[in-house]
Amino acid sequence: MEARAADRRIATLARHLEASSLKDSHEIVSASPTSSNSSSPSVFNHLARAPEDPILGVTVAFNKDPSPSKLNLGVGAYRTEEGKPLVLNVVRQAEKLLVNDSSRNKEYIPIVGLADFNKLSAKLILGANSPAIQENRVTTVQCLSGTGSLRVGAEFLARHYHQRTVYITQPTWGNHPKVFALAGLSVKTYRYYDPATRGLNFQGLLEDLGSAPSGAIVLLHACAHNPTGVDPTPAQWEQIRQLIRSKGLLPFFDSAYQGFASGSLDRDAEPVRMFVADGGECLVAQSYAKNMGLYGERVGALSIVCKTADVASRVESQLKLVIRPMYSSPPIHGASIVATILKDRSMYHQWTIELKEMAERIISMRQQLFNALKSRGTPGDWSHIIKQIGMFTFTGLNSKQVAFMTKEFHIYMTSDGRISMAGLSSRTVPHLADAIHAAVTRGV
Repeated sequence: MEARAADRRIATLARHLEASSLKDSHEIVSASPTSSNSSSPSVFNHLARAPEDPILGVTVAFNKDPSPSKLNLGVGAYRTEEGKPLVLNVVRQAEKLLVNDSSRNKEYIPIVGLADFNKLSAKLILGANSPAIQENRVTTVQCLSGTGSLRVGAEFLARHYHQRTVYITQPTWGNHPKVFALAGLSVKTYRYYDPATRGLNFQGLLEDLGSAPSGAIVLLHACAHNPTGVDPTPAQWEQIRQLIRSKGLLPFFDSAYQGFASGSLDRDAEPVRMFVADGGECLVAQSYAKNMGLYGERVGALSIVCKTADVASRVESQLKLVIRPMYSSPPIHGASIVATILKDRSMYHQWTIELKEMAERIISMRQQLFNALKSRGTPGDWSHIIKQIGMFTFTGLNSKQVAFMTKEFHIYMTSDGRISMAGLSSRTVPHLADAIHAAVTRGV
């Protein structure tokens, strides 16, 4: 009897629950958005369309152009003589080793990145026998290529450095002012490029840095200045070093092209090593995008050279607090490629050979373009093309001339006249020379 009564109570409860469920579902359906609600304005309707990035936007426009003769000289990426992206042989070799290593896994790596990568990156830029490394005065953290290294460094300085003003060259890479401003630093410029000579405005540089407030941060391009391709001489670098140290300014190097400029890893690192040798402090952002062709792997490092090992240790502890909420920990694959190459003597040697070949091809493109303009009798002195160094040439062409070349010759570059020499080939140099000649002689 009790069992049947219990069954009846359960059945009654089930009917009540079913009825309640139907009622609730009806109310939910009734409350769901109607067609009129779905057509209501977006909560983001107030947003204006952002302009294309001035560099990446060049590629967008290039891709839309159906012309078979189109030429993209805007993007900062190496191309072969056939105009194709290049994966270094030594990189493919390193990747094979990594793939075939069954002991490897995909676990998170530490906040500061791979230990081998950090140690080897510091040695690459500062020198294997650097006293700063031997005395443990350097802390290095793996970051997301050069941009990420700059961003982590900027955030660290904004939190822990007493001076919140950073001086950058005029002109500079378009991302520099954005990276530092986003971190909360005040961005100012110092004279660097002289449009009249298409070379270095060294006197203006000294005057501007000489009037900077004590302790200000100074961004320096380690080599192959972007966008101008104009670098100080070793003697000028020494004067810059003396001025920066006498004023108590803090140097922050952006090293995006080590070995890619001259073909020599050591020569391209000399300005950085000059500053480290005097025992002073500095920051160095490194990128392996260009010199190992690891553009999409986003491999970089930030090194901070300190006065003592104890300070370096404390700096690293604070860098972890910057990185953790930003991206938690860096990716493993690209850094593993770099570490594999740098720690193997044979692979390292192979890399230096391939790196030198890339640098020499770019230097050859400079000479070929200069010769082509000279043979056409193009008005003006074009010697700056072979005097400048690295991936980019600041042609001296104005925005109207650039627009003319894009419209009439389907040649794409940034509006300031910067061209990527790595995007040229022996086949396309005549086309570019014809375009420059037409733009200059027609008085555009």
